[in-house]
Amino acid sequence: MSTTTAPWTDSATMVRRNFKHTVRNPVTVFNAILLPIVLMLMFVYVFGDAFSVGVDYIDYATPGLILMAITYGLSATSTAVNSDMTKGIINRFRVMDVSRGAVLTGHVVATVLRTTVAVAAIIGVAFLMGFSPAGTFLHWLAALGVILLTIFAVTWLTIALGLAAKTVESAGFATVPLIMLPFFSSAIVPAEKMGPGVRQFAQYQPFTPIIESLRGFIAGTPSAGDTIAAIAWCVGISAVGYVWARATFSRRA
Repeated sequence: MSTTTAPWTDSATMVRRNFKHTVRNPVTVFNAILLPIVLMLMFVYVFGDAFSVGVDYIDYATPGLILMAITYGLSATSTAVNSDMTKGIINRFRVMDVSRGAVLTGHVVATVLRTTVAVAAIIGVAFLMGFSPAGTFLHWLAALGVILLTIFAVTWLTIALGLAAKTVESAGFATVPLIMLPFFSSAIVPAEKMGPGVRQFAQYQPFTPIIESLRGFIAGTPSAGDTIAAIAWCVGISAVGYVWARATFSRRA
């Protein structure tokens, strides 16, 4: 096998390995795919009438719930990466002459695939609940691009957090801020309806422009400002996560 094809083959093997681990772990499947759906049912049917957002609440909430679907599966990635690092799995891969980069690539691709399934499930349930977006096919393509870029960005940051953690337990806890951040954004209610302090935090944190960009595309009224801010945040998070993850992996592996 050539030196060019070996890393790709190793990466494909790592993706299959991580995907099998996900399918065999019911807690991961529930947190990553089913829990966001439970939250959607709760927010729309239990709290939806309490929020005045100017449109049907399901139309308003779906973009935010898409972001929640992205973040709720991150703890599984963080703990899996840390487990590989702390339990000697990576050292075994080195003995087997597995490409070093393939280990991280496998986690990234597996997480992107799993999260994409979660997002598709949220959108499918939203349509069953009366979601009626006005965006065109091109708008949806743009929204998909923002979604994938967001998944890619938070995945690299999560992998960096998992590698930096000392234990599997602390690796899972490290993702809690990312999971909680959508609750302090415009995901559930508009930021301008929040109290002082919280409102400013919601307006200037990274997830709000991402949500507003998705909301604009899906509604057929895209906002250039929100989209530029969303892309800038995603690129920045990706760069920080990638550099941090590679540096930590090189030092500890």
